[in-house]
Amino acid sequence: MANVIDDETIEYVGILAKLELSDEEKDQAKQDMAKMLDYIDQLNELDTTGVEPMSHIFQVENVFREDEVTNGDMREAVLANAPEEKDGMFVVPQTFE
Repeated sequence: MANVIDDETIEYVGILAKLELSDEEKDQAKQDMAKMLDYIDQLNELDTTGVEPMSHIFQVENVFREDEVTNGDMREAVLANAPEEKDGMFVVPQTFE
């Protein structure tokens, strides 16, 4: 293990995560973090020339449809259900003065 995590780092991570760790849990966390960093170092050794960076493992395409009006102007049909209408709008009781 080339990466050594000190006690201060574990304390700081515990504070950030709002965790109260026992001494045994701190020792285990130090070992786990060191293993993670070793794995990252191993990944950094890979030859990635010619590999384009990506943000997702699958090809992401715009899946949204175009914003097109499909039902048209239904004002007359909607206002036909209104108890009262004026100038193409619903008339409602006044709620404040």
